[in-house]
Amino acid sequence: MTQRTGADTMFDALYAGGARICFANPGTTELNMVSALARHGGIRTVLSLFEGVCTGAADGYARVSGQVPLTLLHLGPGFANGIANLHNARRAGSRIINLIGDHASWHLSYDAPLTSDIESLASPVSRRVIRMAQTSAISSDVADAFAATREAEGGAATLIVPTDVIDAASPAGSSSASDTSSAPEAISGWAGTKVSEAQIIRTAEQLRGAEETILLLGGNGLTEAGLKVGAAIADRLGARLLMEPYPAIATLGGGLPLIERQAYFPDDVIAQMGSAHVLLVGARMPISYFGYEGYPSQLVPEERLIRLAAPEHDVLDALNRLAAVLNAAPLAPAAFEPVATGTSVGDAPLSPASIVEELLSQLPEDAIISLEGSTLGGPWLKNAHRARRHRVMTNTGGAIGQGLPCAVGAALGAPQSRVISLQSDGSAQYTLQALWTMAREKLPLTIIIAANHRYGILQTELARASAPLDDEIIAGLTKLDKPRVDWVSLAMGYGVDALRVTSNAQLAQALRFGLTLEGPLLIQAELP
Repeated sequence: MTQRTGADTMFDALYAGGARICFANPGTTELNMVSALARHGGIRTVLSLFEGVCTGAADGYARVSGQVPLTLLHLGPGFANGIANLHNARRAGSRIINLIGDHASWHLSYDAPLTSDIESLASPVSRRVIRMAQTSAISSDVADAFAATREAEGGAATLIVPTDVIDAASPAGSSSASDTSSAPEAISGWAGTKVSEAQIIRTAEQLRGAEETILLLGGNGLTEAGLKVGAAIADRLGARLLMEPYPAIATLGGGLPLIERQAYFPDDVIAQMGSAHVLLVGARMPISYFGYEGYPSQLVPEERLIRLAAPEHDVLDALNRLAAVLNAAPLAPAAFEPVATGTSVGDAPLSPASIVEELLSQLPEDAIISLEGSTLGGPWLKNAHRARRHRVMTNTGGAIGQGLPCAVGAALGAPQSRVISLQSDGSAQYTLQALWTMAREKLPLTIIIAANHRYGILQTELARASAPLDDEIIAGLTKLDKPRVDWVSLAMGYGVDALRVTSNAQLAQALRFGLTLEGPLLIQAELP
Protein backbone atom coordinates (compact mmCIF):
# COMPACT_ATOMS: atom_id res chain seq x y z
CA MET A 1 0.00 0.00 0.00
CA THR A 2 1.34 3.46 -0.95
CA GLN A 3 2.36 5.56 2.03
CA ARG A 4 -0.03 8.49 2.45
CA THR A 5 1.62 11.92 2.39
CA GLY A 6 0.68 15.43 3.34
CA ALA A 7 -0.54 15.93 -0.22
CA ASP A 8 -3.14 13.19 0.28
CA THR A 9 -4.32 14.85 3.47
CA MET A 10 -4.55 18.21 1.72
CA PHE A 11 -6.64 16.99 -1.20
CA ASP A 12 -8.90 15.03 1.13
CA ALA A 13 -9.55 18.23 3.08
CA LEU A 14 -10.05 20.29 -0.08
CA TYR A 15 -12.50 17.72 -1.46
CA ALA A 16 -14.38 17.62 1.83
CA GLY A 17 -14.70 21.40 1.67
CA GLY A 18 -16.33 21.25 -1.76
CA ALA A 19 -13.43 21.56 -4.25
CA ARG A 20 -14.14 19.43 -7.33
CA ILE A 21 -11.87 20.89 -10.02
CA CYS A 22 -8.25 21.98 -10.27
CA PHE A 23 -6.90 24.21 -13.06
CA ALA A 24 -3.25 23.29 -13.21
CA ASN A 25 0.10 24.16 -14.69
CA PRO A 26 2.42 22.25 -12.35
CA GLY A 27 6.21 22.00 -12.15
CA THR A 28 8.83 20.09 -10.18
CA THR A 29 7.77 21.37 -6.74
CA GLU A 30 4.19 20.17 -7.41
CA LEU A 31 5.00 16.61 -8.52
CA ASN A 32 3.82 14.96 -5.30
CA MET A 33 0.61 16.97 -5.53
CA VAL A 34 0.11 15.67 -9.08
CA SER A 35 0.58 12.10 -7.81
CA ALA A 36 -1.80 12.72 -4.91
CA LEU A 37 -4.46 14.06 -7.30
CA ALA A 38 -4.13 10.83 -9.28
CA ARG A 39 -4.49 8.74 -6.12
CA HIS A 40 -7.48 10.77 -4.95
CA GLY A 41 -9.39 10.59 -8.22
CA GLY A 42 -12.31 12.77 -7.11
CA ILE A 43 -11.01 16.17 -8.20
CA ARG A 44 -11.12 16.87 -11.92
CA THR A 45 -7.84 18.18 -13.29
CA VAL A 46 -7.70 20.61 -16.22
CA LEU A 47 -4.30 21.35 -17.73
CA SER A 48 -3.56 24.78 -19.17
CA LEU A 49 -0.51 25.90 -21.12
CA PHE A 50 -0.26 29.21 -19.27
CA GLU A 51 -0.96 30.16 -15.67
CA GLY A 52 -3.15 33.12 -16.68
CA VAL A 53 -5.50 30.61 -18.28
CA CYS A 54 -5.63 28.62 -15.03
CA THR A 55 -6.55 31.63 -12.91
CA GLY A 56 -8.99 33.09 -15.45
CA ALA A 57 -10.70 29.73 -15.86
CA ALA A 58 -11.00 29.37 -12.09
CA ASP A 59 -12.60 32.82 -12.00
CA GLY A 60 -15.18 31.88 -14.65
CA TYR A 61 -15.90 28.56 -12.97
CA ALA A 62 -16.49 30.25 -9.62
CA ARG A 63 -18.78 32.90 -11.11
CA VAL A 64 -21.16 30.51 -12.86
CA SER A 65 -21.16 27.62 -10.37
CA GLY A 66 -20.81 29.22 -6.95
CA GLN A 67 -18.30 26.48 -6.12
CA VAL A 68 -14.67 26.90 -5.06
CA PRO A 69 -12.17 25.76 -7.70
CA LEU A 70 -8.45 25.18 -7.20
CA THR A 71 -5.47 26.40 -9.14
CA LEU A 72 -2.13 24.55 -9.01
CA LEU A 73 0.81 26.77 -9.94
CA HIS A 74 4.61 26.54 -9.94
CA LEU A 75 6.36 28.69 -7.34
CA GLY A 76 6.34 32.50 -7.41
CA PRO A 77 7.15 33.05 -11.11
CA GLY A 78 4.39 30.67 -12.19
CA PHE A 79 1.94 32.34 -9.84
CA ALA A 80 3.03 35.75 -11.15
CA ASN A 81 1.95 34.70 -14.64
CA GLY A 82 -1.58 34.27 -13.27
CA ILE A 83 -1.87 37.42 -11.16
CA ALA A 84 -3.68 39.57 -13.75
CA ASN A 85 -6.70 37.29 -13.85
CA LEU A 86 -6.64 36.89 -10.07
CA HIS A 87 -6.93 40.68 -9.94
CA ASN A 88 -10.13 40.36 -12.00
CA ALA A 89 -11.29 37.52 -9.76
CA ARG A 90 -10.75 39.66 -6.66
CA ARG A 91 -12.92 42.41 -8.10
CA ALA A 92 -15.54 39.78 -8.97
CA GLY A 93 -15.50 38.28 -5.45
CA SER A 94 -14.72 34.87 -6.97
CA ARG A 95 -13.91 32.29 -4.31
CA ILE A 96 -10.79 30.37 -5.36
CA ILE A 97 -8.04 28.46 -3.55
CA ASN A 98 -4.58 28.77 -5.10
CA LEU A 99 -2.04 26.04 -4.40
CA ILE A 100 1.51 27.24 -5.00
CA GLY A 101 4.37 24.80 -4.65
CA ASP A 102 7.56 26.07 -3.04
CA HIS A 103 11.07 24.83 -2.32
CA ALA A 104 11.67 22.70 0.73
CA SER A 105 11.96 24.90 3.81
CA TRP A 106 15.60 23.89 4.33
CA HIS A 107 16.46 24.86 0.73
CA LEU A 108 15.10 28.42 0.73
CA SER A 109 18.19 30.02 2.29
CA TYR A 110 20.32 28.94 -0.68
CA ASP A 111 18.43 31.30 -3.04
CA ALA A 112 17.91 28.82 -5.87
CA PRO A 113 16.92 30.31 -9.27
CA LEU A 114 13.15 29.99 -8.69
CA THR A 115 13.21 31.30 -5.12
CA SER A 116 10.94 34.35 -4.73
CA ASP A 117 8.85 36.26 -2.23
CA ILE A 118 5.57 34.46 -2.89
CA GLU A 119 3.79 36.16 0.00
CA SER A 120 4.39 39.61 -1.54
CA LEU A 121 3.19 38.42 -4.94
CA ALA A 122 0.06 36.75 -3.59
CA SER A 123 -1.09 39.22 -0.94
CA PRO A 124 -2.67 41.87 -3.23
CA VAL A 125 -4.93 39.29 -4.92
CA SER A 126 -5.66 37.05 -1.91
CA ARG A 127 -7.94 37.41 1.08
CA ARG A 128 -5.34 35.46 3.01
CA VAL A 129 -1.95 33.91 2.24
CA ILE A 130 -1.16 30.81 4.30
CA ARG A 131 2.30 29.22 4.25
CA MET A 132 2.11 25.60 5.33
CA ALA A 133 4.66 24.84 8.02
CA GLN A 134 3.69 21.46 9.49
CA THR A 135 2.23 18.35 7.92
CA SER A 136 0.08 17.85 11.02
CA ALA A 137 -1.58 21.26 10.44
CA ILE A 138 -2.52 20.77 6.77
CA SER A 139 -6.22 20.13 7.42
CA SER A 140 -6.38 23.21 9.63
CA ASP A 141 -4.63 25.30 6.96
CA VAL A 142 -7.17 24.15 4.36
CA ALA A 143 -10.06 25.04 6.68
CA ASP A 144 -8.54 28.51 7.16
CA ALA A 145 -8.28 28.90 3.38
CA PHE A 146 -11.96 28.09 2.87
CA ALA A 147 -12.86 30.54 5.64
CA ALA A 148 -10.77 33.25 3.96
CA THR A 149 -12.77 32.92 0.74
CA ARG A 150 -15.82 34.04 2.70
CA GLU A 151 -14.21 37.25 3.98
CA ALA A 152 -15.68 40.58 2.82
CA GLU A 153 -17.33 40.04 -0.59
CA GLY A 154 -15.36 36.84 -1.15
CA GLY A 155 -12.14 36.21 -3.00
CA ALA A 156 -9.16 33.93 -3.35
CA ALA A 157 -7.10 32.30 -0.64
CA THR A 158 -3.55 31.20 -1.36
CA LEU A 159 -1.82 28.19 0.17
CA ILE A 160 1.97 28.11 -0.19
CA VAL A 161 2.97 24.46 -0.12
CA PRO A 162 6.66 23.66 0.60
CA THR A 163 7.78 20.28 -0.72
CA ASP A 164 9.07 19.03 2.64
CA VAL A 165 5.68 19.68 4.25
CA ILE A 166 3.59 18.15 1.49
CA ASP A 167 5.92 15.20 0.79
CA ALA A 168 6.16 14.09 4.42
CA ALA A 169 4.18 11.09 5.61
CA SER A 170 0.70 11.87 6.83
CA PRO A 171 0.32 11.74 10.61
CA ALA A 172 -1.33 8.62 11.94
CA GLY A 173 -5.09 8.93 11.99
CA SER A 174 -5.29 11.65 9.34
CA SER A 175 -8.53 11.67 7.37
CA SER A 176 -8.97 9.59 4.23
CA ALA A 177 -10.94 10.56 1.15
CA SER A 178 -14.10 9.03 2.60
CA ASP A 179 -13.79 10.72 5.98
CA THR A 180 -15.43 14.16 5.83
CA SER A 181 -16.36 14.49 9.49
CA SER A 182 -13.94 17.41 9.93
CA ALA A 183 -14.82 19.08 6.65
CA PRO A 184 -15.23 22.86 6.65
CA GLU A 185 -18.69 24.10 5.82
CA ALA A 186 -19.46 23.97 2.10
CA ILE A 187 -19.64 27.49 0.70
CA SER A 188 -21.35 27.10 -2.65
CA GLY A 189 -24.43 28.90 -1.31
CA TRP A 190 -22.51 31.73 0.37
CA ALA A 191 -24.16 35.07 -0.37
CA GLY A 192 -22.61 37.57 2.05
CA THR A 193 -23.65 39.04 5.36
CA LYS A 194 -27.11 40.41 6.14
CA VAL A 195 -27.79 44.12 6.23
CA SER A 196 -29.07 45.25 9.62
CA GLU A 197 -32.75 46.03 10.09
CA ALA A 198 -31.81 49.54 11.17
CA GLN A 199 -30.08 50.07 7.81
CA ILE A 200 -33.19 48.89 5.94
CA ILE A 201 -35.41 51.35 7.84
CA ARG A 202 -32.93 54.21 7.45
CA THR A 203 -32.67 53.58 3.70
CA ALA A 204 -36.46 53.57 3.30
CA GLU A 205 -36.65 56.92 5.08
CA GLN A 206 -33.92 58.42 2.87
CA LEU A 207 -35.70 57.20 -0.26
CA ARG A 208 -39.00 58.75 0.77
CA GLY A 209 -37.26 62.13 0.88
CA ALA A 210 -35.60 61.82 -2.53
CA GLU A 211 -37.29 63.46 -5.53
CA GLU A 212 -35.43 61.42 -8.17
CA THR A 213 -33.75 58.07 -7.57
CA ILE A 214 -31.53 55.57 -9.34
CA LEU A 215 -31.12 52.02 -8.05
CA LEU A 216 -27.57 50.86 -8.86
CA LEU A 217 -27.43 47.08 -8.54
CA GLY A 218 -24.50 44.70 -8.13
CA GLY A 219 -23.74 41.31 -6.62
CA ASN A 220 -26.64 38.87 -6.39
CA GLY A 221 -28.97 41.80 -7.07
CA LEU A 222 -28.22 40.98 -10.72
CA THR A 223 -29.77 37.54 -10.52
CA GLU A 224 -33.24 36.88 -11.92
CA ALA A 225 -34.77 37.28 -8.46
CA GLY A 226 -32.75 40.42 -7.76
CA LEU A 227 -33.77 42.12 -10.98
CA LYS A 228 -37.43 41.39 -10.35
CA VAL A 229 -37.52 42.80 -6.85
CA GLY A 230 -35.27 45.70 -7.89
CA ALA A 231 -37.71 46.56 -10.66
CA ALA A 232 -40.61 46.41 -8.18
CA ILE A 233 -38.84 48.89 -5.90
CA ALA A 234 -37.98 51.14 -8.85
CA ASP A 235 -41.61 51.09 -9.96
CA ARG A 236 -42.80 51.93 -6.45
CA LEU A 237 -40.41 54.90 -6.26
CA GLY A 238 -40.63 56.01 -9.88
CA ALA A 239 -36.91 55.31 -10.06
CA ARG A 240 -34.50 54.12 -12.77
CA LEU A 241 -32.78 50.73 -12.59
CA LEU A 242 -29.04 50.54 -13.38
CA MET A 243 -26.38 47.88 -13.02
CA GLU A 244 -22.77 48.44 -12.07
CA PRO A 245 -20.54 48.91 -15.14
CA TYR A 246 -18.59 45.65 -14.83
CA PRO A 247 -20.61 43.00 -12.97
CA ALA A 248 -19.12 39.61 -12.18
CA ILE A 249 -22.21 37.95 -13.63
CA ALA A 250 -25.66 39.21 -14.51
CA THR A 251 -28.82 37.44 -15.67
CA LEU A 252 -30.46 39.27 -18.56
CA GLY A 253 -33.06 38.93 -21.31
CA GLY A 254 -36.04 36.63 -21.71
CA GLY A 255 -38.56 39.16 -20.41
CA LEU A 256 -36.60 40.16 -17.31
CA PRO A 257 -36.84 43.84 -16.34
CA LEU A 258 -34.82 46.18 -18.53
CA ILE A 259 -31.72 47.43 -16.73
CA GLU A 260 -29.43 50.19 -17.91
CA ARG A 261 -25.66 49.83 -17.55
CA GLN A 262 -23.61 52.53 -15.83
CA ALA A 263 -21.62 54.42 -18.46
CA TYR A 264 -17.84 54.32 -18.85
CA PHE A 265 -16.48 57.82 -19.41
CA PRO A 266 -16.88 60.29 -16.52
CA ASP A 267 -18.81 62.90 -18.50
CA ASP A 268 -21.24 60.20 -19.63
CA VAL A 269 -21.71 58.95 -16.06
CA ILE A 270 -22.33 62.46 -14.76
CA ALA A 271 -24.94 63.04 -17.46
CA GLN A 272 -26.49 59.62 -16.85
CA MET A 273 -26.86 60.17 -13.10
CA GLY A 274 -28.03 63.76 -13.43
CA SER A 275 -29.28 65.18 -10.14
CA ALA A 276 -30.73 61.88 -8.91
CA HIS A 277 -30.04 60.27 -5.57
CA VAL A 278 -28.20 56.99 -6.22
CA LEU A 279 -29.10 53.99 -4.08
CA LEU A 280 -26.12 51.63 -3.88
CA VAL A 281 -27.34 48.04 -3.68
CA GLY A 282 -24.28 45.78 -3.87
CA ALA A 283 -22.51 48.18 -6.23
CA ARG A 284 -19.56 50.44 -5.52
CA MET A 285 -20.17 54.16 -5.83
CA PRO A 286 -19.73 55.55 -9.37
CA ILE A 287 -16.13 56.58 -9.90
CA SER A 288 -14.07 57.52 -12.93
CA TYR A 289 -12.29 54.49 -14.43
CA PHE A 290 -9.15 56.65 -14.76
CA GLY A 291 -8.28 60.07 -13.43
CA TYR A 292 -9.21 62.64 -16.08
CA GLU A 293 -8.25 66.31 -15.69
CA GLY A 294 -11.32 68.43 -15.12
CA TYR A 295 -13.45 65.58 -13.78
CA PRO A 296 -13.86 64.39 -10.19
CA SER A 297 -12.90 60.86 -9.25
CA GLN A 298 -16.19 60.42 -7.37
CA LEU A 299 -18.89 61.04 -9.97
CA VAL A 300 -21.89 61.30 -7.65
CA PRO A 301 -21.52 63.68 -4.67
CA GLU A 302 -21.68 62.09 -1.25
CA GLU A 303 -24.88 63.94 -0.35
CA ARG A 304 -26.68 62.17 -3.21
CA LEU A 305 -25.53 58.67 -2.31
CA ILE A 306 -27.78 56.33 -0.31
CA ARG A 307 -26.08 53.15 0.86
CA LEU A 308 -28.24 50.08 1.39
CA ALA A 309 -25.85 47.20 0.76
CA ALA A 310 -22.13 46.99 -0.04
CA PRO A 311 -20.50 44.27 -2.17
CA GLU A 312 -19.91 42.12 0.93
CA HIS A 313 -23.64 42.00 1.75
CA ASP A 314 -26.43 39.67 0.70
CA VAL A 315 -27.92 42.07 -1.81
CA LEU A 316 -30.97 39.97 -2.68
CA ASP A 317 -31.96 39.68 0.96
CA ALA A 318 -31.58 43.45 1.41
CA LEU A 319 -33.72 44.13 -1.66
CA ASN A 320 -36.48 41.81 -0.48
CA ARG A 321 -36.58 43.39 2.97
CA LEU A 322 -36.55 46.92 1.54
CA ALA A 323 -39.38 46.00 -0.83
CA ALA A 324 -41.43 44.80 2.12
CA VAL A 325 -40.91 48.06 4.03
CA LEU A 326 -41.81 50.12 0.94
CA ASN A 327 -44.80 47.92 0.07
CA ALA A 328 -43.34 47.39 -3.40
CA ALA A 329 -45.54 44.84 -5.14
CA PRO A 330 -44.11 42.36 -7.68
CA LEU A 331 -44.60 43.43 -11.28
CA ALA A 332 -46.45 41.37 -13.85
CA PRO A 333 -44.06 39.41 -16.11
CA ALA A 334 -43.14 41.31 -19.25
CA ALA A 335 -44.06 39.87 -22.62
CA PHE A 336 -41.09 38.58 -24.57
CA GLU A 337 -40.71 37.85 -28.25
CA PRO A 338 -37.36 36.45 -29.49
CA VAL A 339 -35.60 38.46 -32.16
CA ALA A 340 -36.50 37.18 -35.61
CA THR A 341 -33.77 35.54 -37.66
CA GLY A 342 -32.43 37.06 -40.85
CA THR A 343 -32.88 40.68 -39.78
CA SER A 344 -29.32 41.65 -40.81
CA VAL A 345 -28.59 42.41 -44.46
CA GLY A 346 -26.98 39.23 -45.72
CA ASP A 347 -24.30 40.56 -48.08
CA ALA A 348 -23.57 43.77 -46.18
CA PRO A 349 -20.19 44.08 -44.45
CA LEU A 350 -20.07 43.13 -40.81
CA SER A 351 -20.36 45.72 -38.09
CA PRO A 352 -20.50 45.37 -34.29
CA ALA A 353 -24.23 46.13 -34.45
CA SER A 354 -24.92 43.46 -37.09
CA ILE A 355 -22.88 40.84 -35.20
CA VAL A 356 -24.89 41.54 -32.05
CA GLU A 357 -28.16 41.46 -34.00
CA GLU A 358 -27.41 38.02 -35.44
CA LEU A 359 -26.41 36.64 -32.05
CA LEU A 360 -29.58 38.06 -30.50
CA SER A 361 -31.63 35.95 -32.89
CA GLN A 362 -29.63 32.73 -32.46
CA LEU A 363 -28.62 32.81 -28.79
CA PRO A 364 -29.77 29.60 -27.06
CA GLU A 365 -31.80 29.71 -23.85
CA ASP A 366 -29.66 29.80 -20.68
CA ALA A 367 -26.46 30.53 -22.56
CA ILE A 368 -23.49 32.20 -20.86
CA ILE A 369 -21.60 35.06 -22.50
CA SER A 370 -18.04 36.01 -21.60
CA LEU A 371 -17.38 39.61 -22.64
CA GLU A 372 -13.98 41.16 -23.18
CA GLY A 373 -13.56 44.30 -25.19
CA SER A 374 -15.75 47.29 -25.94
CA THR A 375 -16.21 46.53 -29.65
CA LEU A 376 -18.89 43.90 -28.99
CA GLY A 377 -19.31 44.23 -25.23
CA GLY A 378 -20.96 47.65 -25.23
CA PRO A 379 -23.42 46.88 -28.05
CA TRP A 380 -24.34 43.56 -26.50
CA LEU A 381 -25.17 44.98 -23.07
CA LYS A 382 -27.33 47.69 -24.66
CA ASN A 383 -29.38 45.01 -26.42
CA ALA A 384 -29.17 42.04 -24.03
CA HIS A 385 -32.78 42.54 -22.91
CA ARG A 386 -33.85 41.53 -26.41
CA ALA A 387 -32.13 38.13 -26.19
CA ARG A 388 -33.37 34.91 -24.66
CA ARG A 389 -32.57 34.42 -20.98
CA HIS A 390 -28.81 34.24 -20.46
CA ARG A 391 -26.00 35.22 -18.12
CA VAL A 392 -23.16 37.65 -18.89
CA MET A 393 -19.69 37.85 -17.33
CA THR A 394 -17.66 41.05 -17.74
CA ASN A 395 -14.06 42.07 -17.11
CA THR A 396 -14.45 43.17 -13.51
CA GLY A 397 -10.91 44.38 -12.87
CA GLY A 398 -9.84 45.60 -16.29
CA ALA A 399 -6.79 43.31 -16.49
CA ILE A 400 -6.59 42.17 -20.10
CA GLY A 401 -6.75 38.50 -21.03
CA GLN A 402 -9.81 37.45 -19.04
CA GLY A 403 -12.36 36.65 -21.75
CA LEU A 404 -11.15 33.34 -23.21
CA PRO A 405 -10.07 31.72 -19.89
CA CYS A 406 -13.28 32.85 -18.17
CA ALA A 407 -15.22 31.17 -20.97
CA VAL A 408 -13.28 27.94 -20.35
CA GLY A 409 -14.19 28.00 -16.67
CA ALA A 410 -17.82 28.81 -17.40
CA ALA A 411 -18.12 25.88 -19.83
CA LEU A 412 -16.77 23.53 -17.17
CA GLY A 413 -18.81 25.07 -14.36
CA ALA A 414 -22.12 25.01 -16.25
CA PRO A 415 -21.82 22.13 -18.75
CA GLN A 416 -25.54 22.30 -19.55
CA SER A 417 -25.13 25.80 -21.02
CA ARG A 418 -23.72 26.96 -24.32
CA VAL A 419 -20.91 29.46 -23.74
CA ILE A 420 -20.24 32.30 -26.18
CA SER A 421 -17.10 34.40 -25.95
CA LEU A 422 -17.46 37.89 -27.41
CA GLN A 423 -13.82 38.80 -27.69
CA SER A 424 -11.74 41.64 -29.07
CA ASP A 425 -8.73 40.60 -31.11
CA GLY A 426 -6.15 42.63 -29.18
CA SER A 427 -7.03 41.34 -25.72
CA ALA A 428 -7.43 37.76 -26.97
CA GLN A 429 -3.68 37.59 -27.61
CA TYR A 430 -2.92 37.77 -23.89
CA THR A 431 -4.30 34.29 -23.16
CA LEU A 432 -4.82 32.64 -26.53
CA GLN A 433 -3.39 29.42 -25.00
CA ALA A 434 -6.93 28.95 -23.66
CA LEU A 435 -7.82 27.64 -27.13
CA TRP A 436 -5.75 24.50 -26.50
CA THR A 437 -7.63 23.76 -23.28
CA MET A 438 -10.97 24.29 -25.06
CA ALA A 439 -9.97 21.75 -27.70
CA ARG A 440 -8.57 19.26 -25.21
CA GLU A 441 -11.68 19.37 -23.05
CA LYS A 442 -14.04 19.44 -26.09
CA LEU A 443 -15.95 22.36 -24.59
CA PRO A 444 -19.27 23.56 -26.11
CA LEU A 445 -17.95 27.02 -26.69
CA THR A 446 -18.37 29.48 -29.56
CA ILE A 447 -15.91 32.37 -29.88
CA ILE A 448 -16.57 35.46 -31.96
CA ILE A 449 -13.37 37.43 -32.47
CA ALA A 450 -14.06 41.05 -33.40
CA ALA A 451 -11.13 41.42 -35.79
CA ASN A 452 -10.68 45.14 -36.31
CA HIS A 453 -6.88 44.78 -36.03
CA ARG A 454 -6.41 47.65 -33.63
CA TYR A 455 -6.50 48.53 -29.95
CA GLY A 456 -9.91 50.17 -30.17
CA ILE A 457 -10.14 51.48 -26.61
CA LEU A 458 -6.76 53.18 -26.90
CA GLN A 459 -7.79 54.86 -30.13
CA THR A 460 -11.04 56.00 -28.51
CA GLU A 461 -9.17 57.50 -25.56
CA LEU A 462 -6.64 59.18 -27.86
CA ALA A 463 -9.42 60.63 -30.00
CA ARG A 464 -11.05 62.11 -26.89
CA ALA A 465 -7.73 63.80 -26.19
CA SER A 466 -7.62 65.13 -29.79
CA ALA A 467 -4.50 63.10 -30.59
CA PRO A 468 -3.84 62.48 -34.31
CA LEU A 469 -4.55 58.79 -34.84
CA ASP A 470 -2.74 58.80 -38.18
CA ASP A 471 0.51 59.96 -36.59
CA GLU A 472 3.17 57.37 -37.40
CA ILE A 473 4.11 56.63 -33.79
CA ILE A 474 0.52 56.68 -32.48
CA ALA A 475 -0.63 54.43 -35.31
CA GLY A 476 2.31 52.13 -34.68
CA LEU A 477 1.29 51.72 -31.05
CA THR A 478 -2.45 51.22 -31.62
CA LYS A 479 -2.86 49.37 -34.93
CA LEU A 480 -2.48 45.60 -35.25
CA ASP A 481 -2.49 45.35 -39.03
CA LYS A 482 1.20 44.89 -39.92
CA PRO A 483 0.89 41.96 -40.04
CA ARG A 484 -2.78 41.14 -39.57
CA VAL A 485 -3.30 38.20 -37.23
CA ASP A 486 -4.79 35.10 -38.84
CA TRP A 487 -7.04 33.83 -36.06
CA VAL A 488 -8.27 30.91 -38.13
CA SER A 489 -4.74 29.53 -38.46
CA LEU A 490 -3.99 30.19 -34.78
CA ALA A 491 -7.15 28.43 -33.63
CA MET A 492 -6.65 25.42 -35.89
CA GLY A 493 -3.06 25.18 -34.70
CA TYR A 494 -4.41 24.77 -31.18
CA GLY A 495 -6.98 22.19 -32.32
CA VAL A 496 -10.06 24.46 -32.47
CA ASP A 497 -12.23 24.52 -35.60
CA ALA A 498 -12.34 28.01 -37.07
CA LEU A 499 -14.01 30.08 -39.80
CA ARG A 500 -13.39 33.56 -41.19
CA VAL A 501 -16.48 35.60 -42.08
CA THR A 502 -16.81 38.97 -43.79
CA SER A 503 -20.57 39.31 -44.29
CA ASN A 504 -23.71 38.93 -42.22
CA ALA A 505 -24.82 35.93 -44.26
CA GLN A 506 -21.53 34.14 -43.55
CA LEU A 507 -21.78 35.02 -39.87
CA ALA A 508 -25.33 33.65 -39.63
CA GLN A 509 -24.25 30.36 -41.18
CA ALA A 510 -21.13 30.09 -39.02
CA LEU A 511 -23.15 30.78 -35.85
CA ARG A 512 -25.73 28.13 -36.71
CA PHE A 513 -22.89 25.64 -37.11
CA GLY A 514 -20.96 26.74 -34.02
CA LEU A 515 -23.87 26.83 -31.61
CA THR A 516 -24.68 23.17 -32.30
CA LEU A 517 -21.10 21.87 -32.49
CA GLU A 518 -20.12 19.49 -29.68
CA GLY A 519 -16.74 21.17 -29.30
CA PRO A 520 -15.41 24.71 -29.71
CA LEU A 521 -15.58 26.91 -32.80
CA LEU A 522 -13.79 30.22 -33.37
CA ILE A 523 -15.34 32.72 -35.78
CA GLN A 524 -13.02 35.47 -36.99
CA ALA A 525 -15.47 38.28 -37.74
CA GLU A 526 -13.57 40.60 -40.05
CA LEU A 527 -14.56 44.21 -39.40
CA PRO A 528 -13.81 47.14 -41.73
